[in-house]
Amino acid sequence: MNVSLCLIVWNELGGCWLDVPKIPRDSFHEVFAIDGGSTDGTVEYLASQGIPVHPQTKRGLNAAYVDANRIASGEAVVVYFPKGTIPPEDLLKFIPLLEDGKALVIASRKIKGSRNEEDSQFLKPRKWAVLLLAVSAALIWCREGVWIRDVLHGVKAWNRRAFDQMQILDHGLSIDIEMVIRSYKLRLPRCEFPTKELSRPHGESTFKFLPTGRKLLAYLRFELLRKA
Repeated sequence: MNVSLCLIVWNELGGCWLDVPKIPRDSFHEVFAIDGGSTDGTVEYLASQGIPVHPQTKRGLNAAYVDANRIASGEAVVVYFPKGTIPPEDLLKFIPLLEDGKALVIASRKIKGSRNEEDSQFLKPRKWAVLLLAVSAALIWCREGVWIRDVLHGVKAWNRRAFDQMQILDHGLSIDIEMVIRSYKLRLPRCEFPTKELSRPHGESTFKFLPTGRKLLAYLRFELLRKA
C-alpha cells in the first residue's frame, strides 16, 4: 500500500526542528505539509528540507484534514503534528495496520502502554474529559468492532476511500471525534495503538479546553440529528 504522510503545521518551527530530521521519510510514498498560515519560518524550514507545503484552503482543523485527503496521492494518509510531543518513530506503526485493512488508525494516549502528558499530575481534567466523551460516543454509536478511547488525538491514519465515505465536514474542529463517530456509523474497521506523549517543548496549544468543549458538544448535537 502506498501511504502518504502529511504534516499539519501552524507556527511550529521549534517542533519541526525537533521532529522533521527524525521522520522516517523513506517509508512513505510521499511527504507533504498543510500550513494554516505560519509566520515564524515554519514554511521556509520545511521547504528547505524538501517538503512541499500547501496552504489551507479554509480555516479550521477539519479543513486541514480535508485538504490532506484531497492532495495525497497514496491510498492512505498518515497525519502528524511536528510539535515535539509524539515520537516520530511511531509513524511506522501505522503502515502495517493500514495494510491489514484498517480504515482508521489512531495513536492513542489513553490505552495500556501509553502515556498522556497529564499522567504525572494528580488531577487530569483533559484526560478524563476525553475518556468521558469516548464512552458516550461508543454507547450511542458503536455497534460492532473496537471502540476508540482517544477520540481527540490528531495523530492518526485513514484509508482515503473510507475518508470519502465519512463525508467529513470541511469546517470547524470536530475532525477527531467526527472520524471516530463516522467510522462507528459506517461500521468501518478501526483500531488504536499506544503512544507516549511528552509535554509540549515549544509554544502553547491553540485549542483551549472550555471553548473547544463547547464546540464539540455542538458537533455531537449535529451528529445526533444527522441521518446518514
